[in-house]
Amino acid sequence: MKMAKSIEEYIENQDKFGDSLIMLRDIMLSTEMVETVKWGMPAYMINNKNVLGISAFKNHFGVWFFNGVFLSDPHNILLNAQEGKTKALRQLHFSKIEEINKSIILDYVYESIDNQKKGLEIKPVKKRLEIPKELSSLLAENKKLGKIFGGLSSGKKKEFSEYISEAKREDTKIRRLEKIVPMILNNIGLNDKYR
Repeated sequence: MKMAKSIEEYIENQDKFGDSLIMLRDIMLSTEMVETVKWGMPAYMINNKNVLGISAFKNHFGVWFFNGVFLSDPHNILLNAQEGKTKALRQLHFSKIEEINKSIILDYVYESIDNQKKGLEIKPVKKRLEIPKELSSLLAENKKLGKIFGGLSSGKKKEFSEYISEAKREDTKIRRLEKIVPMILNNIGLNDKYR
């Protein structure tokens, strides 16, 4: 799926939930938030800080709150996208337009805006870069590759390291190493196309 350049383009590309996203968008536009496109989807900001976004997927659509962990959630309807991994993000999921309750959504939205104005956020914890042994060995063998890798941003180094580490089987690790060598040589990150 190609990245949308505008909110309208994003909504037009949603065959199943377009009308639902229009309704959510109208709710967001009734607030003081500024609308923008981030990661190809509608996002809403206060003071140049992300507050929330709206999106549609195959079987649901919803609202994602960047710092939703701080929301009081009086209706107990917020979801954590990846339990144990996702620290701050929380979501509201819907499967049909009839589930949208403007009043309830606005309660969450206004609280999220207030929290952003207060500066509530979870600061990312910097983890030490752990280069897997397979990649480390390859970088030591190929001095040119090692030098280029050393000059990459910490984000790109982390992406490549995790990509290799996450492979369970040895043959998968080898295939992934073969894939990333030309990317490293050309200073192309694994996720550059999403930036």
